Amino acid sequence: MKLGRLLAVVRKELVQLRRDRLTFAMIVGIPTLQLLLFGFAINLDIRHLPAALLDQANTAHSRELIAELSSSQVLDFKRVVVAPQQIEDLMRRGEISAAVVIPPDFETRLARPDRPAWQVVVDGSDQSVQAAARQLGAFPVGTLDYGSAANRPGADPVRNVEIVNFYNPERRAPVNTVPGLIGVILTMTMVIFTAMAIVRERERGNMEMLIATPLSSLELTIGKVLPYIVIGLVQVTLILILGLAVFDVPVRGSLTGVYLASLAYISATLALGVLISTLAKTQFQSMQMAFFTFLPQILLSGFMFPFDGMPKPAQWLAEIFPLTHFLRLIRGIMLREAGIGEMWGEVAALTAFVVVVMGAAAMRFRKTLD
Repeated sequence: MKLGRLLAVVRKELVQLRRDRLTFAMIVGIPTLQLLLFGFAINLDIRHLPAALLDQANTAHSRELIAELSSSQVLDFKRVVVAPQQIEDLMRRGEISAAVVIPPDFETRLARPDRPAWQVVVDGSDQSVQAAARQLGAFPVGTLDYGSAANRPGADPVRNVEIVNFYNPERRAPVNTVPGLIGVILTMTMVIFTAMAIVRERERGNMEMLIATPLSSLELTIGKVLPYIVIGLVQVTLILILGLAVFDVPVRGSLTGVYLASLAYISATLALGVLISTLAKTQFQSMQMAFFTFLPQILLSGFMFPFDGMPKPAQWLAEIFPLTHFLRLIRGIMLREAGIGEMWGEVAALTAFVVVVMGAAAMRFRKTLD
């Protein structure tokens, strides 16, 4: 081995990296993105969960309890309801993640530490919400004076609260993760497949044949996407079957709703992949860019880390990503038995993403070799 020849090869590789601006940007961008996301956006200390309040006692003690719960910043009481059915309706639609129920005999229950004095209802389709509920389950008495119950010998110094877990009473992790994995798997496969679609045509020399056809740019773009929609729906079916057979994950809502939501999300991921394929010059670059879009979606969508624990700027950024909206949709339909029409906001967000991104991809694609 000659040192001079070895250094020549090293110098050649460095020159190529310098000329490949996208690769150089990835070398700098990926660790920077990971550091910023994990350092600022990822927060396991959940705060400001959207919640509802049902105060059937309406006494001085119940108002003190509500004030202390609000000051803890774990719950953000966005809705005040008058009936338990309203809590279930709001939670099914995904408008709240938790609810505090104070019964009419709250004062009597305070004097009897063997009975729950109040109740926290949580959305069990999200594990982070369950973790926040456990924090409330150990809520200290603090400065409140609950009379003889707080001063009686042998009284529990922790408020006797009952945690009610909707949609996942057994607290089984697969019930939460399997619906989310539908989105994660589709993101990995659909974006990567289509990100290389047009680039592959250029590298293999097939673009000349496509240029000679009367197809418009939009027709060619959509035509290359449609086969992958079928592949995506096959993947969804496979995940649903394995989820039920292996992990006993139910589909409580409409199966049609599951496929409609999946179809909207598949279209969004394919649109993103096609846009990447119009930006990349090689298949390797398209893989790099696909990974660059995949990482923030996984970290910020609420699949791995609690969405409500993130700072507001990170939440605003996450609202741009299609995976954020699909996770809310698929968990709502599969676990909470929500109708797709009840979550029309998430459907509208996915539809808008498809229109904007596919339009940008069609505008960037040119039937030319240069």
